[in-house]
Amino acid sequence: MAGKSDTKKTNVALKAVPSAAALDLGIPADKLEKIRAGLARLLADTYTLYLKTHNYHWNVTGPHFRSLHLLFEEQYTELAAAVDEIAERIRALGAYAPGSYSEFARLATVKEADGIPSAEEMVAELAADQAIVVRTARETFPHADEAEDEATADLLTQRMQVHEKTAWMLRAMLA
Repeated sequence: MAGKSDTKKTNVALKAVPSAAALDLGIPADKLEKIRAGLARLLADTYTLYLKTHNYHWNVTGPHFRSLHLLFEEQYTELAAAVDEIAERIRALGAYAPGSYSEFARLATVKEADGIPSAEEMVAELAADQAIVVRTARETFPHADEAEDEATADLLTQRMQVHEKTAWMLRAMLA
């Protein structure tokens, strides 16, 4: 089913930081693990989208080159900051953040670019990928909400708002 993470991706076990054994944030361990796993998937999707957007920034061609080149730069710059924020939230919750291409490839729902598509195809792919990141954040939100983890819920809400707006703007370019 589209938009749902497969079992391999939902059963993410992040390595807890050794000093995290004494970590008591008021979040039950089982809920904390679900939040960490969801954030790891969000980090992987966000990083993969960052990389894809940066790739398209470098390689876009055509009559809309300048506007797309600048738009993609704005988007990958925002994504770079988001990657850091998501990773730091995982660390604040007592786990190591995934940080390798192989981990991101295993966790991500967003797929890397396959070749260099046309400018219009780039926009369409990025719009669809923005929606994927929204779904990943939305899948994690109930775990944070149920655990009364307001900081994570706030982060997820902000990410959904950014990606929904960006997807809309990209879709509008295709109309």
